[in-house]
Order: sequence, then C-alpha cells, then structure tokens
Amino acid sequence: MQVEPFSTLAATIRQAARDMHPEVVNLRREIHRHPELSYQEFGTTKFIREYLEALGITPEPQLMETGVVALIKGHATPGSGMKRTVALRADIDALPVLEENAHGFCSETSGCMHACGHDMHSAMLLGTAKLLAGMRDKMAGDVLLIFQPAEEKAPGGAKPLIDAGLLDKYRPSAIFAQHCFPSVPTGSVALCKGSFMAAADELYITVLGQGGHASAPHRTRDPILASAHIVTALQHLVSRLSPPHEPAVLSICSINGGNATNVIPGKVSMSGTMRTMNEELRSRLHERLERTVRQVADAFGVEATVEIRTGYPVLYNDPETTDFAWEAGKAYLGEGKVLHSEPLMTAEDFAYYLRECRGTFWQIGTGSADTQPGNNLHSPTFDPDESSLETGVGLMSFLAMRYLESCT
Repeated sequence: MQVEPFSTLAATIRQAARDMHPEVVNLRREIHRHPELSYQEFGTTKFIREYLEALGITPEPQLMETGVVALIKGHATPGSGMKRTVALRADIDALPVLEENAHGFCSETSGCMHACGHDMHSAMLLGTAKLLAGMRDKMAGDVLLIFQPAEEKAPGGAKPLIDAGLLDKYRPSAIFAQHCFPSVPTGSVALCKGSFMAAADELYITVLGQGGHASAPHRTRDPILASAHIVTALQHLVSRLSPPHEPAVLSICSINGGNATNVIPGKVSMSGTMRTMNEELRSRLHERLERTVRQVADAFGVEATVEIRTGYPVLYNDPETTDFAWEAGKAYLGEGKVLHSEPLMTAEDFAYYLRECRGTFWQIGTGSADTQPGNNLHSPTFDPDESSLETGVGLMSFLAMRYLESCT
C-alpha cells in the first residue's frame, strides 16, 4: 500500500482532531468529575474499558487491578514486511487535593482532584484511540495504548506493569507520553534530550533524645537542637558533594516534635526529598546523608535513624527518538510550536519504561496569556486550557502514524 505523504497525513489528522474536540472535552470533564487516588482507579478503569469497547477496541487482559491496556492493529502492509508496535501511555490517577475551582464539572469526590492533568492525559489518549481506530487501513503497524494507574504514588504503576510482562509481551519499538504544563503555551510542546526529569527519593529521619523540663536543658538530650543542626548540615551536602554542573536538590519539608512551650520532647521526626539527575551522585548522596545524620546526632548525644525510600529513577529521553518527535512535532504543529525544555527536578515513573524501551516524554502546553497565578500542577486551582486536548490528540496520533511508517 502506498504511504500517504506526511503533509496530507498531518492535514487529515488535524481535521479529525478538530472534529472530535468537543467529545474529548466531555471525556475529560467526566473523568475530572470522578477522580480516584492511586491504585483505587476502579471507576476510571471501567469508564476507559467501556469507551474503548464501543470503538471496537477490545482491552487486553488486565495486568493490575486497575488500568487498561489495549492494542489497535493496523491493516496496512509495512514496506519492510515486518510489523512493528509503538506504545502510547497516559496516567489515570488523581491527587488527595480539595478542588477550589468553580466549574460545573469540578470534582464530586471530596478531598480528591485531578490536579496534575491526568484527566487531560487520559482523555487525549482516548481521543487518539478513536482517531487511530478510524485509520487502521493506513496504519503500517500496531499501537499499544497504556492507561496506567498510580503514577502519583511510589512504587508507581509503571514498574509493576513492566514486571508483569507488559513490554516483553508487546515489544514496542518505541514509547511516547506527554504531560500538561501550564508554563508552556497552549498549542506548543517542549522537549528535552537526555536526562529530563530527576530521580526522587523520600527521606525519613527520626531523632531520639531524652525529654525534660525546658528550664533544665542540661538534664536532657535535646532532639530539637540536634535536629536543627542535622537540617543545617544536610543543606551543605549538595553544594559540597555535587559538582556545580550536576543538578541536585535536598529539602527537609516537615519537622514534628514537641507540643508545649516548657517541655523538651524526647523525639523529633523529619521528612523530605532528594532529587538527582545522576545515578552515581544519587548513590553517593545516600551514603553521605546517612553518615552525616549519624555523626551530628552523636555529637549532640542523641540517636538518629534514617530511612531512604528509593523512588523513581532519572527519566532519560532517548536522543534519537526525541529528535524524531521534534521533527514530527514541527511537521504537525508548525515552526515555532516545538520548544526546548530545560531539565526538571520533578519525577515521573515513565522513567521505568524508558529504561527498557527507547522513547521520549514531552511537555504539552496548557497555559494561556490570561493564566492565573494559582494555575500550577498539584494546585487546588489547577485549570488547564482545554483547547490543548485537540493538540494532544492530533500530535499523539500523527507521531504514532509517522513512527510506524518510518519503520517500513
């Protein structure tokens, strides 16, 4: 079968994405009304399955309790004679955030909100599924749809899916995903080659001393004073252990101890996060952090324990695949609509897929000129521009089609 020129393909997909935009908006709003936390996305899973089945796409057997995997089989004969698969992923879980927007489609679940755009991602992939299902005859390969649960909560949903054999079974040649960013203008996307998002680890420190009367601190072993010095000492680790050109962040974000003005407590608990872009530096910081906490505690005559919960790895965008996405983005969106992104210290479990399969993860713009100050990710007033749904559906569809044709 003759391959359709990319310019004609882009025009066809643009029109299809434009035509289905109202439907995708409705999908997004329905998902937004009914947010579900990580590993609890049963209603969302049912909604996605039923929508795909109505399109004639039969979901694959489930690998986790929640989430959906489905395969759209292309009918075009590859020029090489060897059929390939490209994977597209969206995350489906929400956050424990109480929504403060005033839309008619706000969350109906108290204390739970799609404050990170996963409702947008899911709706875009559902729209992509519908668009591609209507173009099977032109698809020179298969498209694997991954509606993944539990991106927001470690250990995440990506690794369990991979461990259950997802990539071994379907063997995609590449995998792509996108994430809403209000700092990027609607209608544009931003990409970064190489290390794009950080490895993120959770830190839990407990300092045990001997409590007593605040008027007689010499008869106590003060865990508050020791904790203050631990926090100060940890702030020096990044500046003195990390090379100046290596991004790293270490933040202690909570301290809890004591409840009276005249009582020195016996215990202080602290927690925080460590973000790195380099696995070797990550390992060195782990070792030095534990040693620093122990040594400072010993100097103040208290005991301290450290728990480091290893989180998602560094998200590394394959340079060649990112270049491909860059060129496809320009062909579909036009010059000036594909932007360079700086590396970010946020974390994403899409990193696990990229350890096993080449691919790329990009920012899709959801911001506009009148974007309000509170329109931030993980904010109770996060309010993405819904016109970006058309951009996301079209670009994902075009990228998948173009990638499969490039493999023929």
